[in-house]
Amino acid sequence: MPQDMRSWIKQLEEAGLLARITKPVDPRTQMGALLWQARDRALFFENLPGYPGWRCLGQAPADVTLAPVAFGTQRDEMVPEFVRRTENLGTTRVVDSGPVKERILTGADVDITKMPIHQAGIRDGGPFISSGLMITKNPETGRRNMSFHRLQMKGPNKTGILLYPRHAWINYQMYEAMDKPMPVAIMIGHHPMYYMAAATTTQYGVDELEIAAALLREEVELVKCQTVDLEAPAFAEIILEGEIPPKVREPEGPFSEFQDYYLTGSGKNPVVNIKAITMRHDAIFKNIQNGTEVEGCVYHKVPMSAQILRRARTVGGFADVKNVLVMPGIFGVVVQMTPRYYGEARNVLMSVLSSEYQHPKVAIAVDEDVDIFNYAEVLWAINTRVNPQEDIVVIKGAKIHAMDPSCPEFGNPGAPGWHRIGGKIMIDATKPPACDGKRRDEFERLRPVGWETVRLEDYLPAGSPPLRFKPKIPGA
Repeated sequence: MPQDMRSWIKQLEEAGLLARITKPVDPRTQMGALLWQARDRALFFENLPGYPGWRCLGQAPADVTLAPVAFGTQRDEMVPEFVRRTENLGTTRVVDSGPVKERILTGADVDITKMPIHQAGIRDGGPFISSGLMITKNPETGRRNMSFHRLQMKGPNKTGILLYPRHAWINYQMYEAMDKPMPVAIMIGHHPMYYMAAATTTQYGVDELEIAAALLREEVELVKCQTVDLEAPAFAEIILEGEIPPKVREPEGPFSEFQDYYLTGSGKNPVVNIKAITMRHDAIFKNIQNGTEVEGCVYHKVPMSAQILRRARTVGGFADVKNVLVMPGIFGVVVQMTPRYYGEARNVLMSVLSSEYQHPKVAIAVDEDVDIFNYAEVLWAINTRVNPQEDIVVIKGAKIHAMDPSCPEFGNPGAPGWHRIGGKIMIDATKPPACDGKRRDEFERLRPVGWETVRLEDYLPAGSPPLRFKPKIPGA
């Protein structure tokens, strides 16, 4: 049986990382607050007044520290494991039918207002489908693309959509040039590897469903859509089939985005006209709470870290890069490495700031003796290993992410040419490189006498509460 959202729910429950909520919860007025507070477990809502028969999953995974469960690894191995699994793409196969075809709704039966779509932020323009992965095709090559897009509920069979200027936007521009609507299939609810695949930015033309297959280490089964010439995952919970008409723009937003702000992306944006809904007979809705350091960010931080790690290791033919962490807000990246030569860390940081991703504007390099998952350690490295006049470089006038509200905006969402310009910064917080062994050795970190064998918990009285903080000894 292929892995899907239900196998993921079972896996979370067996790991003690899922809470079943049986008390009544209103998706419009209560669910957002509950999801926001659930940073250490997924929530499975089983009682949704006004939405008979529906259940809903959110915060799965609730935080990036819980995402390694999906990979079967520890946190420090998760990103390298992502890189290993995606060295080669997986495969997809079209099958005759699947669970997502158990119910087929068309015509007047199409009504997304009957779904438990939640409102995430108090200033949102209404309920948004934040878990929709939209599948489109290049009209010339037929190559698929699957990507995240926020979808504002505008009626029973209509949503607004923010098309960020990336691959799906390229496809849409091609359809607009032909004055034709772009067919779309929007998947709601599946295994988290589909969501991480959709958030993986790579070369235009790479099929994210093949990335999902590589991450899952199994073939992805697809079914033909009912009303559009597209294929969609057979074991999804829900598929919305529809079209984005050419040259139609309507007010969309605001929406509480990944940076914790409402002000980006809103404006005259395209719309989606929904023609059909196919779903499981007992479909589970998937809501994703957006904002910094919640589920919506997890799906972006893991693949972004992996793609940057993959690229950084190629700098200069080979760079000894151990791991990568995307920081809160997604605009900052920490690289853990062992620099061999003077200037090598700076070269790696330049690759971070010019990667496949538009997000990074702050890039920090630290040595392998710094725990990048502990922000205090990263700050310590900056404070003790950085000479500001030598180790900090500001790059002016770079094109940055169009959803970064801190920098000037040019153009408008929904129109060609929308972008922002701002600065980028590199911070080399590494020790002197391996080629200068004497100077590097001067930066060896303090290790207490007896650190190899002596543990405080062995000396505390019986029945003492467990230690709340256990510092990691460098090199241990």
